[in-house]
Amino acid sequence: QVQLIESGGGYVQAGGSLRLSCATSGGFFSTYVMAWFRQAAGKEREVVASIVGSGASTYYADSVKGRFTISRDSAANTVYLHMNIVKPEDTANYYCAAAGRRLGHILRQSDADSWGQGTQVTVSS
Repeated sequence: QVQLIESGGGYVQAGGSLRLSCATSGGFFSTYVMAWFRQAAGKEREVVASIVGSGASTYYADSVKGRFTISRDSAANTVYLHMNIVKPEDTANYYCAAAGRRLGHILRQSDADSWGQGTQVTVSS
């Protein structure tokens, strides 16, 4: 099972940018579908973005489409979430997730088999 460690969270003003990183170890990075989820206070965890092992296909939730970009660096075994034009409603704990032996995107919590510990993002208005 792959280990995931997120970093890059913090405070940012609305309209600003932030980059989250998820470093992986213990698995064959290029074979894993990777995703970012978020969970706001009092709400269920929801998928934000997903990227297949080759990086050729990505998926975005409607709420972040056009503002966030997911990418992966095979040399660094790391997946990123580039957050642009952030809004107060983007405030949440962001989690990295991985799925091995999966053909399609990670679209729900049950699709993932490894999770990071989360990193908090707070957007001020």
